[in-house]
Amino acid sequence: MAGEGKGLSRRRLLAGAGGGAAAGAAVGFLGGRAVSPAEAAAADGLDLSRAYDFYTGDHQVGIATPPQRHLVFMSLDVVEGTTAEQLKVLFARWSAAMATMMKGNPVGSVEPTRSNGVPQDTGEAYDLSPASLTVTLGLGPGLFDDRFGLAGRGPKLLAEIPRLPSDELKPELCGGDLALQACADDPQVAYHAIRDLVRIGRGLVTTRWTVLGFGRASAGKGQKTPRNLMGLKDGTRNIKSEEDLDEFVWVADPDEPAWMRGGSYLVTRKINMDIEVWDGTTIDTQHLTIGRDKAEGAPLSGKKEFDTPDFKAVRDGKPVIDPTSHVALAASENNGGAKILRRGYNFTDGLNSLGQLDAGLFFIAFMKDPATFVDLQRKLGRVDLLNEYIAHVGSAIFAVPRAPKSGHFLAQELFD
Repeated sequence: MAGEGKGLSRRRLLAGAGGGAAAGAAVGFLGGRAVSPAEAAAADGLDLSRAYDFYTGDHQVGIATPPQRHLVFMSLDVVEGTTAEQLKVLFARWSAAMATMMKGNPVGSVEPTRSNGVPQDTGEAYDLSPASLTVTLGLGPGLFDDRFGLAGRGPKLLAEIPRLPSDELKPELCGGDLALQACADDPQVAYHAIRDLVRIGRGLVTTRWTVLGFGRASAGKGQKTPRNLMGLKDGTRNIKSEEDLDEFVWVADPDEPAWMRGGSYLVTRKINMDIEVWDGTTIDTQHLTIGRDKAEGAPLSGKKEFDTPDFKAVRDGKPVIDPTSHVALAASENNGGAKILRRGYNFTDGLNSLGQLDAGLFFIAFMKDPATFVDLQRKLGRVDLLNEYIAHVGSAIFAVPRAPKSGHFLAQELFD
């Protein structure tokens, strides 16, 4: 048919497969033959050979980088008794390993020449492409107490997120001294990166909590807006311009430590969705709650996804976009122009204790001032119509150092 191009969309391919087992077969076979991961990625518009440079000399990768398809995020605690010198060596080793893995290379021998030798690299990504891997390091507030000799050296705005309205936080899903964020278009590549970094840090760090994310729930520059697990387009008005990044994301305050200037603050929130409840609501209720329609993602005052919402529009004596809808409360126009850079992912942890889906959004956001998020969430947590269907169960904040130049390592100035 005219306008369809050479290929067949994934939606039509699966629909034509007759669902169920046939749809599953379509994932592994193309034209009656098995397809390799590389072929499947190419059919999905991915370039698994793409590699990012760790040594940008400016901002760490994994912040403004166009979001990849998969995430492994790990929060870690530093073992009591670890010294600042040991942390310095760890950051240096991590930086070298990140740079190596982002090129698609192992961090050491996969097969030692000695029969009794222990492999330096775990090997599960040995013959895989870089898959746009980015690895990002964050430093939590606890790192700068008296335990490790770093008291008084932290960024001036780094402090624990205060308790916010509608929080249902679980301690085991909050906080951490360090954060490692690995994103890639191949889930095994992202997993390998975190696994080997933790292995390098064995004896110095322990895992606090982890999130495995999929199906990015935010769009970067040039990307089509994805959908979250509520079926809604997520991140339509996300930051994409260099001007907005400079104004709202990158730290430039001369009063901040040198290693932080060019970095950013990272806030994470693990948000559970009441999927079954949401699925039982009418489409009108879903539209009212969000302030956009579901299929197109257009604001209720417009027709297309990227139409600017008109929060003053009235129909039959009522606002077209409810003032307590998610879109109205989160819009920069209604928050003094403030913006944050979103980089969230969908997650699922199977079933909860009630036998319902344990799934939702792992919210990730970067900003130059964490107060921007706190003020926004205070507002959302009080009156957002979406609160009926979600619960914030995890929370953390980290300072993300600027990227190192070649021959240096992350947060090196912290130890000088």
